[in-house]
Amino acid sequence: MVGTGLLAVVLLVTVLGGYSRLGASTNAGWFALIVALMCIPFGLMLLALGLAKWLKNRRESGTAC
Repeated sequence: MVGTGLLAVVLLVTVLGGYSRLGASTNAGWFALIVALMCIPFGLMLLALGLAKWLKNRRESGTAC
């Protein structure tokens, strides 16, 4: 999800007309902005939860490889 959000930001800046203080320049730019603003935070949260679960499972299993 984080990758999707970053791709949306790159496309917004390079291909879809960019953005200004008032928002995106095109309709597709607005869509890319919405996708980026939803995917990046949610993806980072999922990544942090997955990492915490992996560390917990690693600690409980007793194998430190």
